Amino acid sequence: MFWEWSLLTVLSLASIYLFVKMFYFKSITNKEQRSNDLMKLTLQEAEILIRKYQIQLQRALGNVDILTEELSKLRNELKVLKTRNSKHRQEVDRLNSKIKALEGRIDALL
Repeated sequence: MFWEWSLLTVLSLASIYLFVKMFYFKSITNKEQRSNDLMKLTLQEAEILIRKYQIQLQRALGNVDILTEELSKLRNELKVLKTRNSKHRQEVDRLNSKIKALEGRIDALL
């Protein structure tokens, strides 16, 4: 009878111990699962932000390319205008010298 009671007590204590351990590990597993779910959500949000900033960067780089092309066009146009301006100045100087020469002739005739 003593062996039966001691065996029953040991089995009861072992089952209670295993039952408590089971709930302990179950709670740890649930916490880990929630932590993993939160990490997955955080990673998804980070991926969305990365895609958003990547698109903004691509747009900005596209805008920089467009602005670079426009700047090159304007530089070329500026060079053309400078050459035209220098040609017009030379023409004005030539015409001014002709005017002075003609004024000198007119003065000589008078």
